[in-house]
Amino acid sequence: MGFVEALLLALALCVDSLVVSTTTAFRTKMTYRRGLLMALIFGLCQGAFPLAGALIGDVAREFIEAVDHWIAFGLLAFIGGKMIIESSKECKECKGVQDNSNVSHSPALPRTPLYSFFVLGVATSIDAFAVGIGLGLDNPLTTVLWIVATIGIVTTLVSLLGVYLGKRNIPVPERTANIIAGLVLLGLGVKILLEHLL
Repeated sequence: MGFVEALLLALALCVDSLVVSTTTAFRTKMTYRRGLLMALIFGLCQGAFPLAGALIGDVAREFIEAVDHWIAFGLLAFIGGKMIIESSKECKECKGVQDNSNVSHSPALPRTPLYSFFVLGVATSIDAFAVGIGLGLDNPLTTVLWIVATIGIVTTLVSLLGVYLGKRNIPVPERTANIIAGLVLLGLGVKILLEHLL
């Protein structure tokens, strides 16, 4: 996997982090310092989960080498398809951010406790674990390490962008972002499959 593909993968995986960080920053009126802490935690979780999945995939690769590309494709296609399907549902959680007319009627929530950032970080990183298994099946561990680092850094930066947008009450086009992210994951899955079959 090249750098451009790793960057696209990272952007696809951090869509949930963008939405959650935007919503949290808007609803709690957090400071940028606290927003940076949240972004770092999101980046850490988003990097740790695919690494854990990749370690499992790396161990399993020697046992399922004949079909590892099919499994990698299936995991990416499943996650990508799930993102596209879920994008058709209304995001009630983010409605307050997307509807600027509610600003004057939506009081800021109390400061979010630190443990909540870890809970949100884990919740937004579960899909990355499954993707990590696919990475471990299709790439050597040395390659996985820099891909995971890319995912963590990109997630941190995108989450910071979410904090900025949330503080300024700028809506995130969640449906469009999820559809694009889903298509990217599907495309990467197809590429992995074709590289092994052709």
